[in-house]
Amino acid sequence: MQQYSSLPDQKSLIDATPKLLTTIEQLRAQLWLESSLNQLQSRLNDCLLFACNTVPQPEAAQAEIFQTVVNEINSAIHSSNLALTECAVGIAMCQPQDTVATVCYVSRSPSPNSSPLFLEVLTAENKLLLRLQEVIKIEDLQQLENQQLPSAWRLADDSGSVIGWLILATTPLSSHHESFIESQAQLRSQLITRSAKCCTTALVQLRHILSWPQRCQQLSNSNQELERTNQLKNQFLANTSHEIRTPLSSIIGFTHLLLAPGYEPTKERQQEYLNIIQSSGKHLLALINDILDLSKIEANQLEVQWETVDVPLLCNNVLALVKEKAANKGLKLCLELEPDITTLVADPLRLKQMLLNLLFNALKFTTKGSVGLQVASKGVFVHFIVWDTGTGISQEDQVQLFQPYFQIAKAVADGIEGTGLGLAVTQKLAQIHGGSVKVESEMDRGSRFTLVLPLKQELRVGGDEGGEEDEEAGKAEFSSFPLSLTPSSSVEVLLVENDLPNANLMQIYLCKLGYQVTWVKNAAEMWEALTQLDPAVILMDVCLTDGNGLNLVQQLREHQQYQKIPVIVQTAMAMKGDRETCLNAGVNDYISKPIDLPLLASLVAKYSQAPTLVDEEQRSRGAEEQGSRGAEEQGSRGAEGKLQ
Repeated sequence: MQQYSSLPDQKSLIDATPKLLTTIEQLRAQLWLESSLNQLQSRLNDCLLFACNTVPQPEAAQAEIFQTVVNEINSAIHSSNLALTECAVGIAMCQPQDTVATVCYVSRSPSPNSSPLFLEVLTAENKLLLRLQEVIKIEDLQQLENQQLPSAWRLADDSGSVIGWLILATTPLSSHHESFIESQAQLRSQLITRSAKCCTTALVQLRHILSWPQRCQQLSNSNQELERTNQLKNQFLANTSHEIRTPLSSIIGFTHLLLAPGYEPTKERQQEYLNIIQSSGKHLLALINDILDLSKIEANQLEVQWETVDVPLLCNNVLALVKEKAANKGLKLCLELEPDITTLVADPLRLKQMLLNLLFNALKFTTKGSVGLQVASKGVFVHFIVWDTGTGISQEDQVQLFQPYFQIAKAVADGIEGTGLGLAVTQKLAQIHGGSVKVESEMDRGSRFTLVLPLKQELRVGGDEGGEEDEEAGKAEFSSFPLSLTPSSSVEVLLVENDLPNANLMQIYLCKLGYQVTWVKNAAEMWEALTQLDPAVILMDVCLTDGNGLNLVQQLREHQQYQKIPVIVQTAMAMKGDRETCLNAGVNDYISKPIDLPLLASLVAKYSQAPTLVDEEQRSRGAEEQGSRGAEEQGSRGAEGKLQ
């Protein structure tokens, strides 16, 4: 009978012992590796935590991480049987394009009795010392990296650029240790390779931590700016509301008075009321113009038209515009003009605007004494100095004076009107001209605003500021719909206008000039009217109740019988590019609201080839208008024609 034993035989036990010992050694080595890396990560976390809780210098925080890495690797190696001889760990730093690296960090000696860290790093034929400030060639480090038993490992940042090298230095070993060294080399390589990754990760995290204060400061600054912007917005809305309501009150009040049953004012009184209504309307338009100008400038959409400006003539014209206001306040106006200053290259409309802004401000803050304009030459620049004997401006207010919507608190308290846009627009216009605006002021001793402009400008050709040339080019773009502007026997005008008051205004004015005006309110009525009319000109509103006026123009151009009818659009769009948009849609010309009636008459006469039937006032002002200056500027700046 065969017997079986439950115990392994002696031979089996002998064969299994080496495998068991090998497995135990592997587990022990793996445990040591993970423990060492955990210890390193813990120390690095302490460094990062310290950086979070303090505000260290970036160089000091980075140095702490590098020193921690070399010390922990050195400690881990000496706590195991990997260090059969004296050894040390160091880091040599370099820049991405450098050919050498400098040893900046070296591990501490494992014991007080250890010799100084001058251990040799073996290369093909060289022996390199691992000590502070030692310079090592990059090619030598690459040789150390590529040896069968590496002694150098790259430290790369998150972009992959090499910022340094981890170096392990050992003394030469006797030959009987070689087999053991080979068996431990892979484990040591894993330790330093993974330590290098931990170092890189810690450096990336440190950069994020160090950027937090800067980001917090940026967020704080951004929040402060948002809060300031919100305050400015509220202040602007309050000021604008006041500025709008004041003239609106006059417009509505005097209109109500004129319409009141039983009230029959004299012709002179009626004319006075109408003048007040017109003046209030111009004030509203000026406010809107300032807002639009600032928006255009900030959006880089302001058109500048360079011309040779007659300086004495422009200065006299500007002073003539403020003369009445100065006389009403009992102030003396002065003009000092150097005789050798005759012309400069600038946008005359914008130069006039800048000087008027400065002069009106001077008059606003001056109750007695004088206000003056002095023009002086300073090299290649002209200085327009507007001075006054007014209340002056404090140093604190001068800092914010050119900020949009800023108003001096004392002026607001004293009831001085304004929106805080004039000086901001003036400064930005000066910058567009290649100049600047400076202020000098003392409390109760007056102020001096100096507008500095270059005498000459490089004339723009084909740019955004092309002026008349650009405008004519824009009209030429309509060549896809060639027009035959032969004299027409018809003076029939088809007015397509959604707004009743504007329609009445244009219809009455054009009828007074001899045109036959048919008014329709929408697209459907227009198509119906065209079946019965052969208009010489179509006046088209862009915003209609049943469609877009520009789309309607495109539909007209698709019909053969309507392709040659000139179309003039009237619109409230007044920003740069709006005119080009209209021309590209197939229109012949463009006029912005509020409608400049003499300009409207001129355009209708031009495209209908009818006689220019305008009143005397239109003829007197027609020569001084700037022709093709553009409907945008005409609509927003001029238009002082009156309907008699």
